Amino acid sequence: MTTNNVTRFLDSKKIKYQAFDLPAEKLGAIESARLLGVPARQVFKTIVVIRNRPGKPILAVVPGDSEVDLKSLAAAVGEKKLQVSTQAEAEKMTGLLTGGISPLALINKGFQVWVDQSARDFDEIHISGGQRGLNIRLPVDALVLLTGARMAVISSPGERN
Repeated sequence: MTTNNVTRFLDSKKIKYQAFDLPAEKLGAIESARLLGVPARQVFKTIVVIRNRPGKPILAVVPGDSEVDLKSLAAAVGEKKLQVSTQAEAEKMTGLLTGGISPLALINKGFQVWVDQSARDFDEIHISGGQRGLNIRLPVDALVLLTGARMAVISSPGERN
C-alpha cells in the first residue's frame, strides 16, 4: 500500500480508512469506480473552483458521475459567479497533479472545501489520496471534520458511462 502525507495524516488522527492502489495514470472518477467495484456516485472527485472576486479558492468535492453546479455552489458561498479552473491552473494552485488533487492533501493551504450533500447517501466515500494512483475510502463525517468542509447540493448530473 502506498504511504504518503495523506495516509500519515489520517493515521495520526486515528481515522479509520482504507487505501487502494490504482494505476498511476490520470483516471477519471468513473474509471476509478469501475476498478474499485463501487458505484461512480460513491467515488468523489475534487474540482478546483476560482472566485471572480478575491477570496479563497474552493475545492468542490462532487460525485464521480456528476459535474459541479456552479450556480448552486455560487449561491452556497455567496458569490455571483464562479469558474472551474483549467487543469494547468488547478495543478499550479494545489501543487498536485490533476487526478491526485485531494482536500486531505490541502488542509491549511488556503482552500475552502465544499462537499456535495449526496455524500450523506453513504457512510463512506472514496476520494483521491493526494497523488495519482492512490484512492482513499473514509467516513464522510471524518472528511467533513478534518477539512472543515461545508455541505450543500453543489452538483448536477454529468457524465454517465
